[in-house]
Amino acid sequence: MTGTVPLAAGCPSPPSAVFDVALLDLDGVVYVGPDAVPGVPEALASVRDAGMALGFVTNNAARTPDEVAQHLTELGVPAGADDVITSSQAAATVVAELFGAGGRVLAVGGPGVAAALTAAGLTVVERAEDEPAAVVQGYGREVGWAQLAEAVVAVRDGARHVATNTDATIPSPRGPLPGNGAMVGVVSAMTGQRPLVTGKPDPAMHAECVRRTGARRPLVVGDRLDTDIEGARRAGAASLLVLTGVTDARTLLSAPPEHRPDLLSHDVAGLLVPHPAVHPEAAGARCGRWVVRFADAGDGLLLQAGEGVGGGVVDDGLDGLRALCVAHWSRHPEAGAPAQVRAADDRARAALDEWGLERASAEG
Repeated sequence: MTGTVPLAAGCPSPPSAVFDVALLDLDGVVYVGPDAVPGVPEALASVRDAGMALGFVTNNAARTPDEVAQHLTELGVPAGADDVITSSQAAATVVAELFGAGGRVLAVGGPGVAAALTAAGLTVVERAEDEPAAVVQGYGREVGWAQLAEAVVAVRDGARHVATNTDATIPSPRGPLPGNGAMVGVVSAMTGQRPLVTGKPDPAMHAECVRRTGARRPLVVGDRLDTDIEGARRAGAASLLVLTGVTDARTLLSAPPEHRPDLLSHDVAGLLVPHPAVHPEAAGARCGRWVVRFADAGDGLLLQAGEGVGGGVVDDGLDGLRALCVAHWSRHPEAGAPAQVRAADDRARAALDEWGLERASAEG
């Protein structure tokens, strides 16, 4: 992607025709909980038909690659274990490099954590008294007080604390729920030790998926700014943010530079359509028929729907949000900042309401 402000360049052809491999996050992108995001299996089938390969890169450490691949296949997204990279695998690689084959490791998390450590030639133990050299902590639904207590004791006794990821939440049909980061925080708070984090945004996971797929121009597709989008930026890859997971419009608008995506869509069907360019202007920005104006000397933004929006104009319902982001980010190239958004007309008011952004009628 080119352009001085992320999102500004757009993509005049469908990303599936421009990039050779989509590196897809899973939770909040392909599925939420046990179920596929509506329309995603069909969209990904069309993406493959268009010639784009798929790789799956997940910070969820609970399951093995085989289990993840089986789940994807059951949801209508055929995949093999080699198509999947988990944060447990990344952690196991790092720990094996630090402590060598046979190193003792206390595994905290779902079955995927212990399986990855064993596959890397490490020795998995269950108690702090087994004198592990490291504690590897990943997400697992059954993680409770007993496992956390063993981890605390082991780290206090000198074991290296390694976290597969520090995602504070995971998406679910009931809304965001505690993720691995919440549990890692318990161990860190008790020991005073900051963990070594091996999952996204560390670029190693995307790099491994690029190696496996032979990608020359990968596109990272994710729902989290602090892992997927930052991870793409650190890996030197372009990124597409989808809004089917944990990121909402307000969070996106206030994102710092490292969390700003190159492309934006409602869901992975955005891989199949062109993305409009956003045109920064001295007084704001324009995307399609949507216009954003700087409302005052502070961080005020005024959104206006130009005449004819929706009348034959190709607009996925996000052009106004794209314009808001580019206008606001152009004001804050070095850091994130909250924005105050107002509506100039009824269409803009409805759009802001849909995106969950603060809205008010323009004065005058």
